[in-house]
Amino acid sequence: MKNSFLLILFLITSLKLSAQENGFTAVRAEVDFSKKLRDWDGFGVNYVESCQSLDLAKDPQDYGGFSLLDESERQNILNMIFGEDGLKVNIVKMFLDPFHQEKVGGPFDHKSSTENIRMFVTRGNKITKENGRSLKIITTMYGPPSWANKQKVVRGRDLDPAQAENMANYMVDWVKFLKNEEKLNVKYLSLHNEGEGWMRWETDGITHERNNIGHDYNLFWPPEQVVDFLQILPKTLKKQGITDVGVAPGETYSWDRFYRWGYADAIADNPKALENLGLITSHGFLNFGFSRWNSEHMSNGIDLIREKRPEMHAWVTSTSWGKMNTEFIRQIYGNIYGTKVNAIVPWAIIQRPVLWKGSGDPNPGCGFIVREDGSYEVQQGYYFYKQVTTVGQEGMSIVRTSALDTEIAIIGFGKNGTENPNAFVLINTGPDMRSVKIKVKGISEKSFKAIRSVDFGNRRINIPVERFADIGEYALDGEFILYEAPGHSVTTFIAQ
Repeated sequence: MKNSFLLILFLITSLKLSAQENGFTAVRAEVDFSKKLRDWDGFGVNYVESCQSLDLAKDPQDYGGFSLLDESERQNILNMIFGEDGLKVNIVKMFLDPFHQEKVGGPFDHKSSTENIRMFVTRGNKITKENGRSLKIITTMYGPPSWANKQKVVRGRDLDPAQAENMANYMVDWVKFLKNEEKLNVKYLSLHNEGEGWMRWETDGITHERNNIGHDYNLFWPPEQVVDFLQILPKTLKKQGITDVGVAPGETYSWDRFYRWGYADAIADNPKALENLGLITSHGFLNFGFSRWNSEHMSNGIDLIREKRPEMHAWVTSTSWGKMNTEFIRQIYGNIYGTKVNAIVPWAIIQRPVLWKGSGDPNPGCGFIVREDGSYEVQQGYYFYKQVTTVGQEGMSIVRTSALDTEIAIIGFGKNGTENPNAFVLINTGPDMRSVKIKVKGISEKSFKAIRSVDFGNRRINIPVERFADIGEYALDGEFILYEAPGHSVTTFIAQ
């Protein structure tokens, strides 16, 4: 018995010494800038104005809250989002609500329900241009007007086939307005917002009063309808003289729904729809389990389309800010490396909580909260998002990374011929400090500036709260950086 104990002790000691000799006292990780995975189009934001009201005259709505802020507050937020010292985003998602045309053939009114979203985007566009960058717009039909559906009510379920062409005109006229009057660089027109969710309605296609609470605008978009409109909309755009706006297939709740619910198959199987596709889009929500709202980061649908059109880009057009900490950035990692996307736009960056009906926004994380007294608060999600947006600029590339630990993940951005520096973002979702030995390959730079954000609620580490804090420079020791990553932290390393 004693000999057996000594043998076990010897084996444990030998294994420990062997691990130390092989450098396994730290998490082994690697960033290889010579291994480009795909081009990167950038990060974006989404401002939400009217989203649930069925009658704006009786129930006006500005969920983003700009209408409550004074001029200096608006300007400060805009600088924090679009300015050189801010997020430096280069994409904005704009919704098209159901209130731009009262009746078929009637005049369009693109201004009444969009005052604040237009203010946000046009002024953001000005700031972006002043700093020598460009802003791209993707606009999504949040929900069509009541005349376009069979139920003839706002948020009715079923498209009236007789109104398909008129609904296409409704969407295209909005694009013309944004391009010609607001002078915005509209690049994509997206068909729907979570239009696959047929269970949102009762059997008659209406969300009745008892079921109204918590619903935003939708129309049911089965796969065959998506395929039809991938043929109708390009014709309508061309007929009205617009040749530089691509059509996106709408935005399912998650990437596994895009694939498993038949949308990718329908597009891939229809040669004309596949030819007309300008961009692959979906929301990128992540929920573990096997419930109705289960979702995953999976690339199957994107892979299927890229087999036939390998040049096709894919964007996440909404995703949760989660707890606005490392889990948020870890989900961004999952969308980039698991789903293989080229850009990410999270859900509403500014929120006015009391305006979401019922039990509140199911995705309450954001960058800014606007209070009813006209004040606002910067949320910690802003600082965590800034860790990736500032270095993941348009035109860069996603490069190969790895880490020998599930709690550690790395996002690598290569300069890819741009003037932006090579950079990588290290995420520690675990509660404890972790030593990480990072092998850096494929670049000549030997030093990295480090910026860090630590979860404000993390009390397991003995360091001050850090909000996008400069923590100094890290020089390579040969090919390696040895880094002590605090628990619940995100650290960005920028090549010098």
